[in-house]
Amino acid sequence: MVKVQIMEVYTSMAISYIRADKYFDGAFEQLKNINTYATASDINISDEFVDHTSQNNSLDTREEVVSYFKNHQNRDLLISDVWVLSSNIPDLLQMFACLLKNRMRIHIVNAGVVIDQESDVMLVLGLIDQLRQVLQGREKKLIGRPKGSRSSSKFDPYLDQIISLIRQEVSVSAMAREMRVSRSSLKDYIESRELKEVAKGLVTLDVPVDAEEKVIGTIKCPHSETKKENTHE
Repeated sequence: MVKVQIMEVYTSMAISYIRADKYFDGAFEQLKNINTYATASDINISDEFVDHTSQNNSLDTREEVVSYFKNHQNRDLLISDVWVLSSNIPDLLQMFACLLKNRMRIHIVNAGVVIDQESDVMLVLGLIDQLRQVLQGREKKLIGRPKGSRSSSKFDPYLDQIISLIRQEVSVSAMAREMRVSRSSLKDYIESRELKEVAKGLVTLDVPVDAEEKVIGTIKCPHSETKKENTHE
């Protein structure tokens, strides 16, 4: 059973934004979670933007993304997590400020919360502090393969196109001919990433109860420990 809170949609014209990062979730994991959330919440996604630019690029160099959001003001925006907007805290703050200024309503799918101009500032700070903690932990120790990483494929840049064709019920053979690629290779890619299930929203997504309170509760404040000194008489 899908555990997703049903949110009131701000506008019927919802969009989704997906950006892979080698230290977080890949594009297909994000797409899977977003589609599941949208299906359960009865949200119609009218446009998807899969961003293939480097996760290290600063916001002022991501002109295509900035232009995309400016052209989709006053919409519901679905993202899997806050790091998708940026994994750089100052850039993330600027992104939040600009999106909210443009009256966008941001669905943070993995956290199960929605941010708009009326949201509690503590909720926004909680999401940002969660990312800060993750980045801080990553800097201290990196073990094994980064979370969400999967062997890259030549089909990854065409993920959004493949999903769109699946939703149109185009056969794998027809897709392969259109993309001028091997049918067997494309079939393996679709099956290994469960893209048919992703496209049709047939996967589950667990969202915590009292999501906003839990996000705020994760905020960590600095503290000092009083050191006890041993005295010898």
